[in-house]
Amino acid sequence: MSNINLIDSFQEFKEFKNIDRPTVISVLEEVFRSMLRKKYGTDENCDVIVNPDNGDLEIWRTRKVMEDGFSEDDDLEIELAEVKRLDPDMEVGDDYIEQITLESFGRRAILAARQTLVSKVLELEKDEIFKKYKDRVGEIVTGEVYQVWKKETLVLDDEGNELMMPKTEQIPADYFKKGDTVRAVILKVDMINATPKIIISRIAPEFLQRLFEIEVPEIFDGLITIKKIVREPGERAKVAVESYDDRIDPVGACVGMKGSRIHGIVRELKNENIDVINFTNNVSLYITRALSPAKITSIKLDDETKHASVYLKPDQVSLAIGRGGHNIKLAGKLTGYEIDVYREAGEEDEDVDIEEFSDEIDSWIIDELKSIGCDTAKSVLSLSIDELVKRTDLEEETVKEVMSILKSEFE
Repeated sequence: MSNINLIDSFQEFKEFKNIDRPTVISVLEEVFRSMLRKKYGTDENCDVIVNPDNGDLEIWRTRKVMEDGFSEDDDLEIELAEVKRLDPDMEVGDDYIEQITLESFGRRAILAARQTLVSKVLELEKDEIFKKYKDRVGEIVTGEVYQVWKKETLVLDDEGNELMMPKTEQIPADYFKKGDTVRAVILKVDMINATPKIIISRIAPEFLQRLFEIEVPEIFDGLITIKKIVREPGERAKVAVESYDDRIDPVGACVGMKGSRIHGIVRELKNENIDVINFTNNVSLYITRALSPAKITSIKLDDETKHASVYLKPDQVSLAIGRGGHNIKLAGKLTGYEIDVYREAGEEDEDVDIEEFSDEIDSWIIDELKSIGCDTAKSVLSLSIDELVKRTDLEEETVKEVMSILKSEFE
């Protein structure tokens, strides 16, 4: 009769880093109780004793000694004649305690128990990983790139847990190879087919917010609040900040001396342009700041429709719109207003609103031109055909036809 040594078993489970030893022992005890129920019909009269210090396990079974012919349940009771052969000192009414050896269960039962133990420990580990990361959604995690596929990248954290970063959650300029260290924010955690799937992102606004918290102590300490972040990943971002302490300049604190604080963030985001804006409840002023670096002449607001008409000098229009329209698009998202920009023409300038040509030019073409800030005939004519094709979705032939119509107005 020998004890069941578990030290070798624990060596097998050493890779399950998220489960503590007592939990594994508890699972092991339950596995053996299940084996006892299958063999004897009950485990009520059995004691499973686990020693976590040396890895030993003992199983003891207790049965009441009954007079011969009076035993009603052989799993709970043993007759006197039978027990006398095992222990001559036993009497009726005594408790007969015997140790159950591992060998008595049979080879097949032992192999089944081992498989059950492995699957239960794996299940526990998955649950622990899920709980751990579910509570960390929105936090930054650092990992090592393990595998790069066409549609996603597999990243391992410092404990070897798998984190998935889909291509859609990567900055367009991101390029990773195996072994690279990568930082991202935990976007969501799902349990799919009993396996935790942890999705990380580098394009989420939360990623930029956490980077600011790391680089700007005043944000981390709560002296400066980030009111809102909008991004076109890899291109441009706008961050509205507010300070509750009049002595602190929130924009200056975020940018740092000679841009020292923001430069690190810009590098992490593959040179994404970041505009830090002082938040205000004054909508006109907020829109003016949001359209930075363009200088605005005047604004007309319609608070009911959340629409803003912004007037600028001709040389400021392209700045307000930005490359690819990112600046005006982000300003709209940041402020919650739909923004249209218009050139302010001098009295001596003779120009015609593009809408005046609606009889000759399709409305969708006019809308396309207005979307890049060309709301007058001269503003369209001031650009080359190649530039217009590049900045709009219009075909070259369409652009040539439009320019011909507009030129005839001034001939």
